[in-house]
Amino acid sequence: MMVVQQSNPGRKSPKPTVHQRVVAGAIFLVIAAVFVFLTAAARGWVDPGRILGPCGFKQSFGLPCIGCYITRSGMLFVSGRIFEAFYVQPAGAAFCCAGVLIAICSLLIAVFGVNFRFLQYGVSKRTIWLTVLAIVVVFLCGWAVTLARAFAESGSL
Repeated sequence: MMVVQQSNPGRKSPKPTVHQRVVAGAIFLVIAAVFVFLTAAARGWVDPGRILGPCGFKQSFGLPCIGCYITRSGMLFVSGRIFEAFYVQPAGAAFCCAGVLIAICSLLIAVFGVNFRFLQYGVSKRTIWLTVLAIVVVFLCGWAVTLARAFAESGSL
């Protein structure tokens, strides 16, 4: 009895082009650089306050801006304190999780030539708008949490 293995050529996806692999590698390197910066900041090797500067919104109004605490959340995330990262700034921790997933996919594409099926579909204007809307909603929800915490700590409202 002979076992024959056949592949279904209609379902095989083509390998990524060299250009796609280079772009995926660049995306991976950018995300890795951000995580290296956050790790260096978490260990005290780099002062993010000196690099990023103080928050002008917080200095002017006494309230955290939409981006406040995202760096601190990322520093907690790379330190392995993921639940604390979500507590400090949920948007920052959510973007760190997304960054990890994107970095893994990018690395697989760049190094091993994996071609993910969901990346083969064309991107429509609707998909772009929904993605932008989702990012804005995540930022606004994170800001709402930090504002609520600031109001609770100050005792006003």
